[in-house]
Amino acid sequence: MLVHSRTARRAVHILFLALFVPVFALPLLVIVGASLATNWSGALPSGATLTHYQDIARGDAPDALLTSVLTALAASAAALTAGTWAALAAEKLGRRARRLLDGLFLLPVAVPSVVVGLSLLVAFSRPPFLLNGTPQIVVVAHTVLVTAFAYQSVTAALARLDPAYEQSAAGLGARPAVVLWRIRLPLLLPSLTAAAGLCFALSMGEVSATMMLYPPDWTPLPVQIFASTDRGSLFVGAALAVTLMATTLLALLGVSRIRTRATYR
Repeated sequence: MLVHSRTARRAVHILFLALFVPVFALPLLVIVGASLATNWSGALPSGATLTHYQDIARGDAPDALLTSVLTALAASAAALTAGTWAALAAEKLGRRARRLLDGLFLLPVAVPSVVVGLSLLVAFSRPPFLLNGTPQIVVVAHTVLVTAFAYQSVTAALARLDPAYEQSAAGLGARPAVVLWRIRLPLLLPSLTAAAGLCFALSMGEVSATMMLYPPDWTPLPVQIFASTDRGSLFVGAALAVTLMATTLLALLGVSRIRTRATYR
């Protein structure tokens, strides 16, 4: 829309493709190709096969995928609840207190995720909060890592809300709780669904902190991908990676449809 000349638009499209294909699309296509190949000794894979997908379907991959989905759902729900609550509370704080709250929520993003994993491992390895060796500590780690994105998304949405809606409701005698549930949260629903999708996607791909915390009976799919590639099973790891990408993409498409309906309701 900002480029009116047809020649300039073509140049922009060519530039976009020249940047998008090698940086974003090509690595993903390489993973897909590797998951379907029997051999890759040249520039292109050879011998198309579905054996790798059949192998992972008969192995532990379905359980690992279910573990990743359950972890992501729990972490996303917890992060969205905590982030929304904190963003609503931050509106009533002064500037200094709000900056302090922003810093606290952004701190897990500012440090490597392996540091977050180590800190949780140390903090929850002794009573009364003994979570080491349980699935709950993995959920806590993912929640800590993704809550900042939910908090920032809701904070930005609150800044864009027109205060006239809640002022009108309050002027008609609505209580603060009614204003929150009937006015503010419905207006925030598109941003909440977008934040939930982002948290889910980030949790599905998290591996650094998870490697330090996961128990043997709660192995998410990214950990299994790392283990497969570490053993030299690159094609099986590629099939696992494609499965992870497809599952995450389907979940994001579902969230996108919910968000579209919420926006135009």
